[in-house]
Amino acid sequence: MQKTLRTAALGLTSLLALAAMPAQANEDMLKKYACVACHAVDAKKVGPAYKAVAQKYAGQADAVAYLAGKIQKGGKGVWGPIMMPAQSRVTDADAQVLAKYILTLK
Repeated sequence: MQKTLRTAALGLTSLLALAAMPAQANEDMLKKYACVACHAVDAKKVGPAYKAVAQKYAGQADAVAYLAGKIQKGGKGVWGPIMMPAQSRVTDADAQVLAKYILTLK
């Protein structure tokens, strides 16, 4: 039990540290995972603009978890007929950071 709690605490600490990273680090992460190939901050490319995503999910309690899941698992139909492929190489922690960052781009 203590080992599980200690592991959970370490995971939370890591997530908090990542979430506190400066915006540039999050922008670099978007480039690292090639998100910018299909998305831009202000304009629709293949996928929606990040600002449109932030506006759509603003105020939703589960928005970070939902978007992190979409980043990793992909999806289709929310923003049109073009499928977003799964980004399985994005870690859980990085998906959370990316989702949080995107939601700040209003």
